[in-house]
Formats: sequence, C-alpha cells, structure tokens
Amino acid sequence: MNAIDVSLAEVAAALVLVAVAIAISLRERAGVEGDIGVAAVRAFVQLTAVGYVIKLIFDEDRLVFVFALIAVMVLIATFTARRRAAKVPGAFAPLLAGIALAAASTLAAVVALGVFDPEARYLVPVGGMVIGNSMTAAAVALNRLGDEVSSSGREIEATLSLGATAAQAMRPILRRSLRSGMIPLIDQTKTTGIIAFPGIMVGMLLAGAQPVDAVRLQLILLYTLLGAVSVSVLVSMALAYRNFFTPAHQLHEPAAATPAS
Repeated sequence: MNAIDVSLAEVAAALVLVAVAIAISLRERAGVEGDIGVAAVRAFVQLTAVGYVIKLIFDEDRLVFVFALIAVMVLIATFTARRRAAKVPGAFAPLLAGIALAAASTLAAVVALGVFDPEARYLVPVGGMVIGNSMTAAAVALNRLGDEVSSSGREIEATLSLGATAAQAMRPILRRSLRSGMIPLIDQTKTTGIIAFPGIMVGMLLAGAQPVDAVRLQLILLYTLLGAVSVSVLVSMALAYRNFFTPAHQLHEPAAATPAS
C-alpha cells in the first residue's frame, strides 16, 4: 500500500470549495456563511492538534496512552451528547456508561476475535469511530426519549395508575427511542456501496489498497459499529428512563428534569 503525501498547499487549494459554500450562502442570504467559516477553521485546528497527539501515541505505541486518549474521547462525547438530551434528567451518567461500555466491549471483542492487533495504530482510529457513532446514536435516542415522555405524560400516568411498573409503562417509548437511535446507522449499512462509499473504504482506495481489502475492512468496521451503537443506545436508555420516576414508580414533574449546561 502506497502512502499518500498531502501538502499544506493542497489543503489550502481545497478551501476553494469552502469559498463556494460561503458564496452560495451569501447569494441566497442563508446566513450560515459565518458558521461555515468557523467550522472550516475549527476543523483545521482540531484535526491538526489531534494529528500530532495521535502521532505521539503511535510513536510511543503504549496501550496506556491509547486508553487515556479513548477515555478523554468518551468524556467529550458524553458532554456533547448530554446537550442533545436536555429533557432527560441526570442524562450524563447513563450516557457515560453507555458510550464507555460500547467502546470497551467492542474494542475488546475485535481484539479477542483476532480482527485487530492490540496496537495503537488499530485501536485509536477504530475507537474514535466507535465512540463517535455511539455518541450520536445515544444522543438521538435520549433526545427522542425526552420528547416522548414530555408529550405522553398523561398516558404514562394512566398506565401507572392501572398497576403497571415504570418499566412496563415506558416499554413502547423505549422501543421507539431505540429505533430512532439505531435507524441512521442501519440505513447507512444497508446502502453502503450503492448510494455512497464510506470514508474508510475511500481512504484505503486512495492510499492504493486493493478494492477487495478495502471492502473487507469496511465491512468489519460497519459490523463493529452496529454492535457498538446497539450497546450504547440500550445501556443509555435502560439507565436514563429510571430518572423520570420516583422510587415508588411515580412520574416526576417535568420541572425536575436537569437542563443541559
């Protein structure tokens, strides 16, 4: 496989396309030109900084640094997801548990199965993909959960009054929230190779890998992400829904929800 050398001049040349996006926003008065500019600058700064950190970790090739980086990514992902779950009281702990367990279990599984070696060059990029997708899925699921509880309070209370437990009253809502969190990745997996080529596959092809090898690696990652997203969403919701209720299985008042900071 041939390495790709990308110069800063080539990166700067790609800014032409960012300028096109800004021009379209200005022409159509969409008002997002500032956001586009900020996004482009932040992407450059963040990715450059992360690139040097990853290079250091790869050079050291010590698992303790890998675990430290993954722990930091899990924390940042949890704080980011919590902002999307503003209507869920005490969402931080369930999100942290769900994302962390998804990352730990899937990385442990692929190493134990011999899919990847326990080395930084494998664990860091795969861990980043797992955490990012787990964060998004858990945030979407808990956001749906909060909206559903807010709009279905009377139905939930009616079910509770008939003798149902909190788990029984919430089961239909949990199912819908689970679907909301998982459907995006499921749809992406269904349409891979037909509508679009995933990033890993494109990167390998650009680097000169054989198409069959690129396809196989992409399949491994898609299957890994499906497992991780499932764990993240399930654990997050299983812990988060309890915060809507008192120990006596009574629904808290909406004001009891903790707003995102």
